[in-house]
Amino acid sequence: MKAGSPDLATLGQRIRHFRGERGLTLDQLGEAVGMAGSQLSLIENGKREPKLSLLDSLATALDVELADLLSREAPSRRAALELELGRAQSSPLYASLGLPAIRPGRGITDESLEAIVGLHQELQRRASEAIATPEEARRANTELRARMRARDNYLPDIEQLAEEQVHASGHRSGAVTHREVSVMAERLGFQLFYVDDLPDSTRSITDIANGRIYLPPASIPGGHGLRSMALQAMGHRLLGHERPGSYAEFLWQRLEINYFAAACLMPREASVSFLQAAKKEKRLAIEDFRDAFGVTHEAAALRFTNLGTSHLDMTVHFLRVAGDGALMKGYENDGLPLPSDVTGSIEGQWVCKKWSARTAFEHTNRTTENYQYTDTPAGTFWCATQTGRTDAAEFSISVGVPFAQAKWFRGRETAHRAMSTCPEESCCRRAPAELAERWTGRAWPSARLHAHVLSPLPSGTFPGVDDSAVYRFLEAHAGE
Repeated sequence: MKAGSPDLATLGQRIRHFRGERGLTLDQLGEAVGMAGSQLSLIENGKREPKLSLLDSLATALDVELADLLSREAPSRRAALELELGRAQSSPLYASLGLPAIRPGRGITDESLEAIVGLHQELQRRASEAIATPEEARRANTELRARMRARDNYLPDIEQLAEEQVHASGHRSGAVTHREVSVMAERLGFQLFYVDDLPDSTRSITDIANGRIYLPPASIPGGHGLRSMALQAMGHRLLGHERPGSYAEFLWQRLEINYFAAACLMPREASVSFLQAAKKEKRLAIEDFRDAFGVTHEAAALRFTNLGTSHLDMTVHFLRVAGDGALMKGYENDGLPLPSDVTGSIEGQWVCKKWSARTAFEHTNRTTENYQYTDTPAGTFWCATQTGRTDAAEFSISVGVPFAQAKWFRGRETAHRAMSTCPEESCCRRAPAELAERWTGRAWPSARLHAHVLSPLPSGTFPGVDDSAVYRFLEAHAGE
């Protein structure tokens, strides 16, 4: 046992408890075991670790079994409260408040002690909610991206788990069906329920007590989305996730369930076989991969980055860029110089206007991928870009590789080529000298500022989720 640890504190409380039951003072018990009462007080306060021989002597003097003396349970409700108070006041959270410690002497009633401990527990609960400022969120995202880059965006344990689940569902080839996803859920002890009253802050809700996974109505467009949401919910259970203790942990859990869902919808064995055959014939294409497994273009592009390095022996990059040029999501292990701020964060940074992720918006034919070579300070890269649109705005999805690896892809023969020198401002951000001279000091634009740039992220155990709405939803459906 380590001095000052909860185990020592509990031991001290048990010694004090049994001493009190026997009506012994510190000096009387100390004399019985051959030590000064002041030294025994240090043991009772959890500040000194006793030797085993002394514990034997204490157990004999107190007429208790040694096992009883060493039990991890607090000897009384009062003792449990005192131990909890001690732990709370030794925490970094309490230290950060700069408040004096309270000694739970006899002058503090059990009711007062219970109220103080309750306040500490609520303070700790609120502090442990997965809340983050925008800067903290950016740093967490940056660390997560570096973590995945070090692994070549590949998580073999989740790959194996997904492979086992898909095989057990009876799936053998083609796109994973809704029925097979339902079988996976049933094997976990869950049923899928499609409802139209999910709280606005949720995509799905898992009722652990009653074995139900609630999803949006089955009639909504996009079967891939429903299959993916169901698999993500199952992923939490299969991966043993606990309530996230930080925003970084929340992000990692979200990444893991997204990875699991993608690995189920595009199983490793079938996906690698498909991609290797296409590579051999020099006709790799994300849109073909997408269509073969019945998923979205973005899902196929991300899945390609999972498998590209580990199974196709190539480095890759992935970009999701908003219509205004802001980078929403990115990954690279091929050296592409992604724009970043001083913290290393890439989210929200402007992508060079000459990259295909931006130029694709200028093409009139957006039904297929657009191909482009781009010369950058880090070398030449080939990209395939597909544009899309949500209800809110348009976006582009790009997958690319260094020049030498473009030979494996359909579209390698494209004549589109651009030169980018970003982050140099002269590349695409600095206005031509003639325009700058004409308009400098004569214009005052009103910037469109997104509120989330300044606001902290929504608090809660799961950021942005309205717990009260979730509980009301579960209560309404529990009797069905």
